[in-house]
Amino acid sequence: MKKTTQRLSVLKTYKLFIGGQFPRTESGRYYAALDAKGNKVANLCLASRKDCREAIVSARGALGSWSQRAAYNRSQILYRIAEMLETRKDQFLAELQQQGLSRTAALSETTGAIDRLIHYAGWCDKYQALFSTVNPVASSHYNFSVCEPMGVVAIVAPASPLLGLVSVLAPCLAGGNTAVVLANQEKGLCAVSLAEVLHSADVPGGVVNILTGSKEELLPWIAEHRDVNALVYAEKDTATLSSLRTKATGNLKRIIHWPVADWQYENAQSPYLIADLQEIKTTWHPIQQIAGSGASY
Repeated sequence: MKKTTQRLSVLKTYKLFIGGQFPRTESGRYYAALDAKGNKVANLCLASRKDCREAIVSARGALGSWSQRAAYNRSQILYRIAEMLETRKDQFLAELQQQGLSRTAALSETTGAIDRLIHYAGWCDKYQALFSTVNPVASSHYNFSVCEPMGVVAIVAPASPLLGLVSVLAPCLAGGNTAVVLANQEKGLCAVSLAEVLHSADVPGGVVNILTGSKEELLPWIAEHRDVNALVYAEKDTATLSSLRTKATGNLKRIIHWPVADWQYENAQSPYLIADLQEIKTTWHPIQQIAGSGASY
């Protein structure tokens, strides 16, 4: 009997992440993930419009529960994501190097993502104090302005395959929003591996949904979808940005542009990124004077 000297590797098929589950694309389409030398290293789902719709429905369904959770609990969950990412650091290092990063750059990307999650975990119960206020008014009222989550946020992941993705996702979650993420098409391995981390890190199903596929195919439809409240675009393509702003007018969707040049810098982890994804709710409360006492309530 002839001894087998070579074998073909069993390449992993990275699935979508929708509603806390890992479904295959309903279209049955896939594309190859290539390493720096052009060799095929995995298969990625080519998400369809229906997959995208399912992700948005899932994010909308999870919004009520997630936005109403205690800020401290959201902080615990973000910290837990960092813990789980730390335990799988070697896997992400390998994937980042497969996608063309040097070991030094891959290590910086991975540790930076872990530290950024911890940074935003700390902000979960503090941004309200920073961005809310009591407003002076010329009438017998108390006037309060407080932050509320914007809602379902679509995120176009930047080219930075892990740190950039975490840097745009973490402030979204810290502020009580739910997310539909369109992973970077050329470097999508870490996005789906991050979904596996989220699945094991107490993140409720539907809070984060991750799609892989063609930006040209899915972005116009996401921008026009009336159940998406905001879209975060972290690339520098001004033509695409202009098109998104035009298509978003149907439901006055917010288009937030974060063209960060280097996600390693401190300006990429500002609490103002949380504020960008908040609505400001102002409440007027009348002050009733008690006759003869000078007191009010």
